[in-house]
Amino acid sequence: MTLKLSILDQSLIGPGETAEQALRNTIEIAKLADRLGYHRFWVSEHHDSDQLAGSSPEVLISHLAANTSRIRLGSGGVMLQHYSPYKVAENFNLLSALAPGRIDLGIGRAPGGLPNSTKALQRGVTEPLSLGEKLKELEQFLYGTLPEEHPLAGIRVTPKPTISPELYQLGASAASAELAAELGRPYVFALFINSDLAVAEQAIRTYREKFNPAKGTSPHVLLAASVLVAETDEEAAELAEELKIVKIRLESGRTVTVGTLEQAAEFVRQANESYEIDVKDADVAKGTKETVRARLLELQSRLGIDEIIATTPIKDFGLRKRSIELLHEAFAPIRQA
Repeated sequence: MTLKLSILDQSLIGPGETAEQALRNTIEIAKLADRLGYHRFWVSEHHDSDQLAGSSPEVLISHLAANTSRIRLGSGGVMLQHYSPYKVAENFNLLSALAPGRIDLGIGRAPGGLPNSTKALQRGVTEPLSLGEKLKELEQFLYGTLPEEHPLAGIRVTPKPTISPELYQLGASAASAELAAELGRPYVFALFINSDLAVAEQAIRTYREKFNPAKGTSPHVLLAASVLVAETDEEAAELAEELKIVKIRLESGRTVTVGTLEQAAEFVRQANESYEIDVKDADVAKGTKETVRARLLELQSRLGIDEIIATTPIKDFGLRKRSIELLHEAFAPIRQA
């Protein structure tokens, strides 16, 4: 089984950098990934953050499409809970008309920010729907028509591109896997958010067991993982020391993952409910080209995945860029075999 390599970039704002520089860095990495032959390049959605510049993936994707020529581009992901499925369908149909055959629409389950940013994004929404209901409606807008009993039956999503965007469900639990399976769409497990391999195995197994073949598609599993390639194992380990996973377990039953204790403190302040916080080192595929290649092939064998979407969450742009170059070199012997 071959292993496709792709990139997720979060438009990290490094020390002393502006948001403008962070976005220029994302554009440069997209051009590099396009030139090296990576399969796809996704950008993320985060709100109310002074560490991440990517708040609107559809806007950023349009600029990346104008600055690349071959690579697939997409969202990792659009937080559909905040938005109208109709408007999201319009945005990505338009992107697909601008860059035919190159656009992916990844849908995320997380809020993408703190409680107050969620309130701001959803302010004025009059017809709240569950994420599952929104996903089904989005799929109907993109690929078919609304059923006759739907209150908006007959409405069209324009423009209508020759090649529709590809829809992906993102998640880090069995619940997200079930949504992807029901829709018969590809599933992306976010190992960089939930590094519990047992949970990943359960989610992927659930996806395959419950996959809906009536859609005329086949199961397709991708893994989004933290990957850090350096010249030595020691350098990679040192760089990875700063990377943490901070889980907030709220009294309401919600679990939210953030990157720092400072973000966790602000989240629980805004949530205004009892909580528990669990901090642990991030699970990163780190080391030299040989070390990382072995780890990723091990994950492929264990999870039965088709593709790795690598994210390198270190703020030093030069080292992040070098990691992407080395990852490409790491798999050159396999591509040439």
